[in-house]
Amino acid sequence: MTGDGTRVVRAGLPEPAAYEPSLPGPVFAAHFHLPGDAVGPYTYGREANPTWSRLEQAIGELESPEEPAHTVAFASGMAAITAVLFSQLRAGDAVVLPNDGYQLLPAVRDRMESYGIEVRTAPTAGDAQLDELDGARLLWIETPSNPGLDVCDIRRLADAAHARGALVAVDNTLATPLGQRPLDLGADFSVASGTKALTGHGDVLLGYASTRDAALADAVRLWRKTVGAIPGPMESWLAHRSLATLALRVRQQATGALALAQALAGRPEITGLRHPGLPSDPSHRIAAAQMRPGLFGSVVSFTLPDKAHAERFLAALTLVDDATSFGGVRSTAERRARWGGDAVPEGFIRFSVGIEEPEDLIADVVRALDMAQQIG
Repeated sequence: MTGDGTRVVRAGLPEPAAYEPSLPGPVFAAHFHLPGDAVGPYTYGREANPTWSRLEQAIGELESPEEPAHTVAFASGMAAITAVLFSQLRAGDAVVLPNDGYQLLPAVRDRMESYGIEVRTAPTAGDAQLDELDGARLLWIETPSNPGLDVCDIRRLADAAHARGALVAVDNTLATPLGQRPLDLGADFSVASGTKALTGHGDVLLGYASTRDAALADAVRLWRKTVGAIPGPMESWLAHRSLATLALRVRQQATGALALAQALAGRPEITGLRHPGLPSDPSHRIAAAQMRPGLFGSVVSFTLPDKAHAERFLAALTLVDDATSFGGVRSTAERRARWGGDAVPEGFIRFSVGIEEPEDLIADVVRALDMAQQIG
């Protein structure tokens, strides 16, 4: 099998054709010429588009290199998440969610409960969701979790869920398909926000769901068609273009994130430092067993003494944008509590390491920490 860097460059490309671009430009079409019966492959713009198809093929090759997965692209990560949940769950079903996952999951919980779906929750750490599986239709895993960076054992949870007749979906956003392959670890779905590291430039909103089961993919695809949560052709093309540098970006980000975490370990004003790549991190043992070597993600989290201290630190940074999201080429950081919805202290910082030189980034962070201490 070819290496990651080679696969991302070639993934989803058509066969070479004389005088044609290696990655054809986006197809903008609401409808297609359609003589006779409506048998496709391209009939109407809400159902399928050749630009989506190439991107979906590419992501499927990355999520499951030995057995390419069926992938369905969406207009955002949340569109992909809700498509998997609502295409599989009905009134009377039970679903198990993490209680420390992405901040919009509580809003999704409220909506599912209003439809008569039973929602159970448990923390990511310690595989605590195991205790909620009996009678469940679907288990939703987020590992590493956002923003707390806890990790659970995908294989263990998937085996237990399948033994009870439940499907398993893994939010793989933080790890990326190069850092972790949930389908190889037993999951039925690998779901992600392509807005983050997959596209990596902060200029595209995108999501996707991948599965090796054609029937599950068809159900998710029908949900997309029904609610119209389709990606734009330009966004799909930009995402596919960006895939070519994915391996380079995630390696540099992971290297920088680990170096930053190590540099922060001795700071007296910092508590709750987390990064799965740190040998001292509570999640490291499981992360090292199921994530790809050295690719523990771009995110480092830690807590400063209070809101004011955190704001001083963020204001003093010069190489880091005070912005939300993660996985981009430029480092970003934010005081996560400003959004509400996450059970984190007021001084909690989610830091996304970009592709800057680690020594430059660390120098900037240390300087900003020193300034925040002095002013305080």
